[in-house]
Amino acid sequence: MAAPRPAPAPNVPPQRRELYFFTLYRVLEAALLALVAFSPMGEYLLQISEPTLLRSVVVLYMVMAIALLVASYRSQLSPAQQAAIGLGTDLVVAALVLAATSGSQGGIALLLLFNVGAGALILPQRAGLGFASAAALVVLADSLYVRAMDPFNARPIAESVMFSVTYLATAVLCELLSRQMRESQALAERRGEELANQAEINELVIRRMRTGILVVDGNHQVKICNEAAWALLGKPSPERKQLADVAPELHKALARWRGGRGEIPKAMTLAEGAPEVLPRFVALGLSDNLYLIFLEDSRVFSGRAEELTLATLGRLSASIAHEIRNPLAAINYSVQLLEESENLPEADRRLLEIIHTQCQRMNGIVQDILGLARRERSQPETLDLAQFVRRFVDEYRASHPLERDILQAVAERPTLAMADPRHLHQVVTILVTNALTYGRLPDEPARVTVAVRSGPPGAPPELNVIDRGPGIPAAVAEQIFTPFYTTSEHGTGLGLYIARQLCEANQCSLTYQPVPGGGSCFRIVLPPGMNLVQNQEAGSPGGRLNLA
Repeated sequence: MAAPRPAPAPNVPPQRRELYFFTLYRVLEAALLALVAFSPMGEYLLQISEPTLLRSVVVLYMVMAIALLVASYRSQLSPAQQAAIGLGTDLVVAALVLAATSGSQGGIALLLLFNVGAGALILPQRAGLGFASAAALVVLADSLYVRAMDPFNARPIAESVMFSVTYLATAVLCELLSRQMRESQALAERRGEELANQAEINELVIRRMRTGILVVDGNHQVKICNEAAWALLGKPSPERKQLADVAPELHKALARWRGGRGEIPKAMTLAEGAPEVLPRFVALGLSDNLYLIFLEDSRVFSGRAEELTLATLGRLSASIAHEIRNPLAAINYSVQLLEESENLPEADRRLLEIIHTQCQRMNGIVQDILGLARRERSQPETLDLAQFVRRFVDEYRASHPLERDILQAVAERPTLAMADPRHLHQVVTILVTNALTYGRLPDEPARVTVAVRSGPPGAPPELNVIDRGPGIPAAVAEQIFTPFYTTSEHGTGLGLYIARQLCEANQCSLTYQPVPGGGSCFRIVLPPGMNLVQNQEAGSPGGRLNLA
């Protein structure tokens, strides 16, 4: 829906433009000489001594001038080459006109002054000075020839010398001006390229922004629409330019804002199936009559509010948990002392067991909260998942009596992955503990499998914790990774949340997958690891490096 860009103006080099005006001036010179040569008034303007020569030279000069004018914008020759040809023609014609007339030295010399200056603007410095010196020689030679043939009607030599000095000075000044013009043009081109690149970068940034951006004119016609705004508007056709047609509610809100009512735009849905947006309006200028519309996805605000709430809650919970640990430790220690009493009735002993169990539960909650608030940065390394899983299962069996429950590892071949071993151990411990606690059918032992799955080369490895319990209902499965969400009266609702946070810190993903036939599967997808293997069969001492 963005307005099409105007076609860029043709890039005409400055020397080509100067050459065009130079050749146009040459046509004017040829026309003036033709007026002198062919008009009856020519005898009153100049003393023509050789009319046939003059007319022949003027005709050829007119033809040459027109040809150079056409070539100035069609020829493949460079501007400097065409200027050199034209200026050489001017000098030859000037010399022949001076030879065919008498008393025309001043006028011809003045006409040559512009030619010398224009040539110096286009030609290199040495060429410009060379043609200026040639023009000076033409004028001086004519003056000396006239003085030799008719000394009584000859013009002063000083006049010719002054013309010569003027040619040289004009060539130098015009060459300096040309150099400055070229430098300014080069600087302008560089600045233009930088501005063009910056404009492309700005346009790309605007198009890729998650915030929807619209630019409309005073008639509420859409001029610019980035990708996010296009999606929020329901992906309308590019032909639909009127805001009233694309988003009527947004059109009315902008009209009310322009009316100066001071109303704060409310959240609105601009298309079916699109999320709610919060519009904001900004006037780009009184003269341009353009308005900028920001379309903020309300889900972004909700996510930011949730992150802020969780961060605040985490800091507050960590502070409270730290203060709870001391009295909790005192209560637990007192319970242990009371349990050592010999005259304690059985009913009181049962109450002490309840107190001790609940103290352990509260201590677990405190540990989870402190672990969440003080989570260390991950330090991933390459590890063999098969070896890690087998060692984990052995250690878990040794430290947790399973009785009738079954915990087994399935890892057929070495599988390399990148992860922090401490974080991965914590995640798998949470998943296995949950599976042993909740992944069991009534009156049956839990059967938990920690399996490693490796796909084709280059595919990310997977670590699955599978149980054969009743599974998780779909409505509950959508909330299980939410902090403090639990369906058990003994749970804290932080275990799976902490596990997912640790996975994300290691660039892993943790998802829940229902198992056909009953059961649950928590799948961890890890980045593939890198294995540097020395190929001893190769002839080189260093061998070959393989990536696994």
